[in-house]
Formats: sequence, structure tokens, C-alpha cells
Amino acid sequence: RLMPELPKFDDEDLKTYGDEEEESALSPPAALMSVLATQELLLENVLECIPVGEFAVIQPLSDEFCLILGYLLTWKLTLAFFKAASSQLRVLYSQYLRRTKSLNKLLYHLFRLMPENPVFPGPTSEVPNKDTKTFFTEELHLDVK
Repeated sequence: RLMPELPKFDDEDLKTYGDEEEESALSPPAALMSVLATQELLLENVLECIPVGEFAVIQPLSDEFCLILGYLLTWKLTLAFFKAASSQLRVLYSQYLRRTKSLNKLLYHLFRLMPENPVFPGPTSEVPNKDTKTFFTEELHLDVK
């Protein structure tokens, strides 16, 4: 609930960023970026032996699972922050992400975490012509218990 409210504080300082000749960049909230940078390093250690194009098998509720979930939830917060920002601020924030290569790292991690066959677990139908349910076609409920 808090993330969409944060960009309005940067809107006030937006005028000072456009005067420089060099391409400007503005960091999203420093605490969020600090957590993201730490998680990127840890996740790179977990996934370093898996090339892009192959997928990692992560056991549910393992330490790696919790680390990856935290990383993805941090990106979810970052995207909620971006969504609430004005287009001018988005440009500045995206320049920051480009300089830190955070978006590139996210894509590398996602392509190593994405399952080869994203079939949705659950009851399978015995009708072969029926569409197979995948993680892309079904709504996923992430309820913390």
C-alpha cells in the first residue's frame, strides 16, 4: 500500500534533474535498492552454475526458495513503485536500473528460474484435446499462511 505513495515525493525534486547535459538517473527508494542489490548477489551465487536457457529446480520451502521468493517480491514492490510514478520519473528510474544492470540481472534470473514446462499442478483431465492448464493461463493465489 505504501509503494504507490512514494513517487510523489520525487515529483517535487523533478525540476533539478533535467538541467544537466549528462543523462540523468534517479534511484528508486534507497532501502529497496539496497535489499535488491543484496538479493541479486545471493541469487547469483545460487544460480551461477545454471546457464540461461536451462532451468533450476528449487525445492519448496528451502533456503533457496525463500531467497528467490524474497527477490521476486522485491521486484513486485519495485514495479508497483514504477506504476505509480509519472512518465518523467519512470525515465529517470529506468536510467538508474540500466546503469546498475538490475533489469538485465532480473531477466537472467527469470530465464533460469522459469520451468521448462509450466504446467499447472492439479487434477489433469483425461481428455487429450482439452487445453492444458499452465501457470500462464491460470490465476495463481499467493496466500501466506
